[in-house]
Amino acid sequence: MHPPSGDQAARLLSHVLPVDVTGVESWAVGHELTLFPAEAEYIAGAAPLRRREFQDVRWCARRALASMGAPLGPLIPTATGAEFLVQYPTWPSGYTGCLTHCDGYRAAAVAATADVLALGIDAEPHDRLPTPALRRIAGAEESDHLAVLRSEHPEVAWDRVMFSAKESVYKAWFPVTRRWFDIRDCAIAIDPAAGTFTASVPPDSPEGTAAGVPRVLGRWAVSGPLAEGHVVTSAVIR
Repeated sequence: MHPPSGDQAARLLSHVLPVDVTGVESWAVGHELTLFPAEAEYIAGAAPLRRREFQDVRWCARRALASMGAPLGPLIPTATGAEFLVQYPTWPSGYTGCLTHCDGYRAAAVAATADVLALGIDAEPHDRLPTPALRRIAGAEESDHLAVLRSEHPEVAWDRVMFSAKESVYKAWFPVTRRWFDIRDCAIAIDPAAGTFTASVPPDSPEGTAAGVPRVLGRWAVSGPLAEGHVVTSAVIR
């Protein structure tokens, strides 16, 4: 396992997206972009930082869509008003995608629905999770898995990789199922050599069986040493 560094770190998405998914990422803040009226209305009352993040990820998304020849339009969350839908704008017909941002990083990924049913991406700072947060996301077997990974590759914040993987899975899984799951119910197994992970929803879970999506495959990559750089993950449902 060799995390990307140098020039590779400037292409984190290329490490986690399959060839039929287009990604655009940026480390800049405050991209110039004229929002569609519906977007401007949606974000009008938000704090300045939230507005910048909203604009920057749409800057990424429009470039990804344009590169695929997709029509451009407002990317605003669906009308339920639920906060966790903030990453689920309505995409142009025939396309699906996902947005993510964290301190110093913004990204969007887009695919044709003829190739991909749903996808999720997530970015996080490359730093270890606080212990209380780790207890909330990881079960006993996952904690043992993380302990082995840390002993073999202490240079990677594996707990943050696991958290990001669960976020990506949820972002891909929810648009397909319109169902919520507890983050501890999504079991993640990370392959440190291949840069991949497998996510499982328990087969006896009503959400998993009803949705017909009991298992999701994903990829991960990190840049920079601990407390520097970013963790990026993706999950794709075919």
